[in-house]
Amino acid sequence: MSAAPAAQRGEKNVTPPAAASTAIRPDDSTTRAATTTPVPAAGAAVPAPVTPPGDDDPCERTAAEPTAASDPGSGPRDSTGPTGASFTRPTGMFSSLRVRNYRYFFAGQIVSNTGSWMQRIAQDWLVLSLTGSPLAVGITTAMQFLPTLLLGLFGGVLADRMPKRRLLIVTQGAMGLLAVGLAAMTMTGVVTASWVYAFALLLGLVTVVDTPTRQAFVSEMVGPEHLSNAVSLNAANFQTARLVGPAVAGLLIAAVGSGWAFALNALSFVAVIAGLLAMRSSELRPVDRIPRERGQLREGLRYVRERPDLLWPLVLASFIGTFGFNFPTLLAGFAYRTFHVGPGQYGLLNTAMALGSLAGALYAARRGNPRLRWLTGAALGFGLLEVLAAAAPGYWSFAVLLTLVGVFGLTFNTAVNSFVQLATEPEMRGRVMGLLVLVFTGGTPVGAPLVGWVTDAYGPRVGLLACGAVSALAAGTVGLVLARCADLRLRVDLHRGSRVVAFVPRGGAAEPARRRELATAC
Repeated sequence: MSAAPAAQRGEKNVTPPAAASTAIRPDDSTTRAATTTPVPAAGAAVPAPVTPPGDDDPCERTAAEPTAASDPGSGPRDSTGPTGASFTRPTGMFSSLRVRNYRYFFAGQIVSNTGSWMQRIAQDWLVLSLTGSPLAVGITTAMQFLPTLLLGLFGGVLADRMPKRRLLIVTQGAMGLLAVGLAAMTMTGVVTASWVYAFALLLGLVTVVDTPTRQAFVSEMVGPEHLSNAVSLNAANFQTARLVGPAVAGLLIAAVGSGWAFALNALSFVAVIAGLLAMRSSELRPVDRIPRERGQLREGLRYVRERPDLLWPLVLASFIGTFGFNFPTLLAGFAYRTFHVGPGQYGLLNTAMALGSLAGALYAARRGNPRLRWLTGAALGFGLLEVLAAAAPGYWSFAVLLTLVGVFGLTFNTAVNSFVQLATEPEMRGRVMGLLVLVFTGGTPVGAPLVGWVTDAYGPRVGLLACGAVSALAAGTVGLVLARCADLRLRVDLHRGSRVVAFVPRGGAAEPARRRELATAC
């Protein structure tokens, strides 16, 4: 899903060069500026040299320019995007784990995510055993996601109004109590499908507040310099639990029944709450809470509408979330109707995608904070790979392509989460993250039935082909719209050693500040 620098939105906070001898790009205007900059007095702190906007590739620097390797005190290079967001180079795959508070949070999430996956599998199996109907399983999923579709924006408003750590303790405790209730009813044999629907709905209501709060809280733990890495590690954490949780749930269901899976999930929330309580408040970076006023929801929507660097990534996330991520329906169809394999090989398809997602999360953790071109490129690759997977001739080629789909899908997921958080002003972050959760996961009750109907009517291959085509078309369209908003043009350069395809400024008259910032973010 970090406090932005003090510079207001639309302004740049560029530190002047230290001295006339500071090496910079051979540009006339910047060279003249460097030669007229006074030399600091002896003993004074030497400001960092200017980093040209958009300079995110060390291979593009001239030999005279200092790098982090040659200048240890300089740190990773960055450029400033909208609202002063810093788009930095990589600092290490696990750099955010150096932050003590985040280590506690990460450890608790490992336990909790595993328990949540155990409950998800046990819940679906319980409903199927009670009703014998796959439709009932779909209703359970819809009940859990419906509150996000209807109330997701209000959860973001609460995240901006209340202390996030305290709010998370409440929501995590409520989830634990719901798991206790479902475990007790299952173990005593009084549970019915209607009760499972009710528990799923209540869990969805708590999630409406928990998800945007948890995502926005990451920036308060690690700050902007580690935010992208922390988001990527959270995704890796979730995908690891996705590999372990279902396997443990299967063993528990076979040995002692679904109720014990719910009970262990209830215990897993103790780890999260303990980690939150153990954090040092002095090391957090809380943002000022907004007072309770009317119109704050509309203010959040207006804020996004006026920011093309936020609006269009959210539009892309809505298409990817609604159509691209419908794998439960599609993979079941491929397993049973296309490749005619059993439940074991169906499980391997899910494992292949989870492994790809884990690889994508770890790859994202190695990179710096994302840019819009990386975000849209990952979405385009995701859609095209889905189209290729739809045409896979056999089971194993399909599994391999699913692994690549997982890599690109998770890369997009972490990129959009990190970018939106960094580009949003701190006092608006909860509402914007609530909107991201709404468009990314709230579309499931709409997209899943539609994709299911296409799959039933025309087959799984057509269903996956349609999902991939919609995702790729949305990525290409949003990429072109963003380039136009930033006044960029597509350049194709076939000379050796040059980037073959790149977006470059159109040139001409001076551009408005917002357009320059958007070009930097691209």
